Amino acid sequence: MYLKLDNTVSLWYQVDAVANAKAVVVINHGFAEHTGRYDYVTHRLNNAGYSVYRYDLRGHGRTLGPKGDLDSYRDFINDADRIVGIARTENPDLPIFMLGHSMGGLVTAMYGITHPDTLRGQIFSGPAVNTLPKAEGINNYILKMAGTLFPKLKIANPVEDDVCSVPEVVEAYKNDPMVLKKATTRFLKEFLIEAPSFVRMNIHTYSYPMFLAHGEADKIVPVAVGDYLFQNIASEDKTQKIYPNLYHEILNENEKDTILDDMILWMDKHL
Repeated sequence: MYLKLDNTVSLWYQVDAVANAKAVVVINHGFAEHTGRYDYVTHRLNNAGYSVYRYDLRGHGRTLGPKGDLDSYRDFINDADRIVGIARTENPDLPIFMLGHSMGGLVTAMYGITHPDTLRGQIFSGPAVNTLPKAEGINNYILKMAGTLFPKLKIANPVEDDVCSVPEVVEAYKNDPMVLKKATTRFLKEFLIEAPSFVRMNIHTYSYPMFLAHGEADKIVPVAVGDYLFQNIASEDKTQKIYPNLYHEILNENEKDTILDDMILWMDKHL
């Protein structure tokens, strides 16, 4: 289904509802990917009694509009709120949780900061909420200038062999035509500089119950990045679990069922 936002962008979203649902989960996917990569996660959540609302983030997947482009990180926050609004309208009596992976975890954190009373809780998978190793060598001034002077200049998205330790997952990622191959300097500026800066400035106001899951061997978003979020939020109800030897996409690792069991159990306890 499509949700028209303006003259250029229409969000593609999908509802996977179950009868007599316990609650609703809204999913924010990671950079360059799309909701189709969350079919198994949705299947597990549905089997556990959770309806799922998932959507392709602005600039990604089947969402209509400029691919790999973003005017402002605040567009991500507003888009997430539109999906939460639909979920709330269609499920007025059910709790709503939000699950975000990587850049989707960044969106989730920003949503949690700006909308402190719309959800029951949030779940993070390797959240990219602070400066990443891939961005440490980027001169912030140059990227800011490029994002301002040449906002639509596209930079290649390097294929990440480190997304997962499962070779089949890596190959599928490389060959997926819906995975972004390029992103604009404006997008990268908002994702790598402006959005993390917003989180750092406001992290102390975050107060949701939260569960943070991270792969111990994550080279894309190291454990320290997620731990920064965990240690600095104001939440009294917070849980962090580090899974040994797992890479970035923990929900695609061979141990994914164990992780999903942990996430579902956490939500069950917060109904």
